[in-house]
Amino acid sequence: MRYSHITPETLADFITRLDAAFGRPGSLYLIGETTQVFEGWRRWTTQIEFTAEVAPQDREHFSRVVRVLREQTGVRVFDESPGDVVPLPDGYETRARPAGMGERPIGGTFVGDGTLDHLKLFHFDPYSVAFRFIARGDEPDYHLVLTFLEQGWVTVAEMNAKLEELLPRFTAESIQQDPAEFRRKCKGLLQMWHSGRPRATHRMTTV
Repeated sequence: MRYSHITPETLADFITRLDAAFGRPGSLYLIGETTQVFEGWRRWTTQIEFTAEVAPQDREHFSRVVRVLREQTGVRVFDESPGDVVPLPDGYETRARPAGMGERPIGGTFVGDGTLDHLKLFHFDPYSVAFRFIARGDEPDYHLVLTFLEQGWVTVAEMNAKLEELLPRFTAESIQQDPAEFRRKCKGLLQMWHSGRPRATHRMTTV
């Protein structure tokens, strides 16, 4: 099966096949639009974004399995932790949200029995994800964060508090973002939130 777009059904198929082919314990953390497709907040996306925690001796095997599935399905796969781009706010580990496929249908669609045999499935800490996409800061990234605000996964007050914690760490821990520029992007995002946003867009689309 080759995918042209990532829908709830194709996302479930990919995750299930990854779990079976990997065959070892680990944790898979969905990120960005992949989280939002899983939750049914959007109908499709163009790539699967995640980060994984597996035993060091299993990392090469996991990467090989992902490469094979990518070739078989034609799906674009993006394996990156938000911590690769921006410092992670304190307590981010405890804010990962369980995304058990057996607890409810993905995006409102039942796919098989929805259970995984090896991997534990989560959504990465929404605040860390929000700051990672604000750092990139194009229009689809802002809409992604605005959707987290709409769904109540992040709040303005907590974002502001965590922003003040993070900014002093940017010069010490991150070389990818100027603190003043990052603050400007956050301010612009919150202005969009308070003023009401235009129709959401997908990455790699023009509307």
